[in-house]
Amino acid sequence: MNTGRRLGLCLVVLLVLPGLAFAQQRSTTNVRSQILETFDDPAESEWALFTNRFTADGFPQLGFIRTFPEALYRVEPEDRELRALGIQGAFRRQGYNYIEIVPVTTDADGEQVPRSIDIPGRARSIDVWVWGSNFDYFMDIHIRDYRGMVHVLNLGNLNYRGWANLRVTIPSSIPQTSQYVAQLGPDGEFVSDLRGLQIVKMVLWTRPGEHVGGFYVYLDEIKVETDIYRDPFDGEELRTAESVQQLWEEGGR
Repeated sequence: MNTGRRLGLCLVVLLVLPGLAFAQQRSTTNVRSQILETFDDPAESEWALFTNRFTADGFPQLGFIRTFPEALYRVEPEDRELRALGIQGAFRRQGYNYIEIVPVTTDADGEQVPRSIDIPGRARSIDVWVWGSNFDYFMDIHIRDYRGMVHVLNLGNLNYRGWANLRVTIPSSIPQTSQYVAQLGPDGEFVSDLRGLQIVKMVLWTRPGEHVGGFYVYLDEIKVETDIYRDPFDGEELRTAESVQQLWEEGGR
């Protein structure tokens, strides 16, 4: 092989190797959009409203209203009754008033108690459709990580007319995974490496100076963009609580 050909091959190798290295370092993902709440079935979706002491008598009020964003459905499907979560609010004074929009469940005593909405995978963003009537209000969403810490994320302002999709990116500073594949928690519970987030509540805020005598807000379709990929390995069935519980019940102490 002459010197020219050897130099040419060396240049090809140098050009190709960075590409190969990049390909080997690329991480695998399986990003999907998943709907967490539609509000279409009031019997399966309990919500409650909590507010501050300046709320007007008889408010806030909650209802599952037969309406929806046309951006989602131009025509209502024949096999479904589309609904949105409707809120009527009013306060006695201006200021930073709030209405907490909380998912709940009914316990054995017939009392409504807060519940959380599990987010699958490693969440990248959360969005919700919100109907606004141009009031200078804004909304937050509260999510809880596996350590029990609650993070408040701003969804955006409501000073617009009609339906809009409010979206917030999940900061990378919020932990969703652990280096340990499986371990026991402080109460002896099984804990895997994937530590999913939970939605605790949403909060509607009024701003000082804005009218608060009476208003409407509607919510529809809470959705998450999330990476559900989990790297496979020999014995990966031992990373899930269901499998571990069954195996220990069959052959444990």
